[in-house]
Amino acid sequence: MNRRLLIGTVAAAAAAAGAGAAWWRLRLQDRPLPADFWTLRFERPEGGELVLADLRQRPLLVNFWATWCAPCLKELPLLNQFQREHGATGWQVVGLAVDGPTPVREFLAKRPLSFPVGLAGLDGTELARALGNDVGGLPFSVLIDRAGQVRERKLGALVEADLGRWASLG
Repeated sequence: MNRRLLIGTVAAAAAAAGAGAAWWRLRLQDRPLPADFWTLRFERPEGGELVLADLRQRPLLVNFWATWCAPCLKELPLLNQFQREHGATGWQVVGLAVDGPTPVREFLAKRPLSFPVGLAGLDGTELARALGNDVGGLPFSVLIDRAGQVRERKLGALVEADLGRWASLG
């Protein structure tokens, strides 16, 4: 009898956790872009500016990363591949480095990326929070469709399956 009670308790806890995770995900999906999102501009490591307004009406994958974040560095080649494969269909990956300019420039000199990077610095953590990253972790990615609606968010490293699914949502 105790075994059945234990199994039932574990099953109920798992169901509650799953329901809580689903609620949290739906709550995040309902959060719109910050009102000033399309007015934002970021210095680029190589010079010039990354102007988000120039990317409006395109499916956009915004990725917050840092040079000191091992999972961030692991997913950058996947994001590079995604940009190469889907850029011709209108997709744009944007990297926002939540890091100092010098480490980002040094990193990109060794491992260039095929998508634009903006130097978001510590202000990037506030933007990530406004986009739904309430815990401030990295990496953090946001998928925005052509209509400017947030379709997906992910805290933690993206994997090929995520990007394959996201490609159909833009």
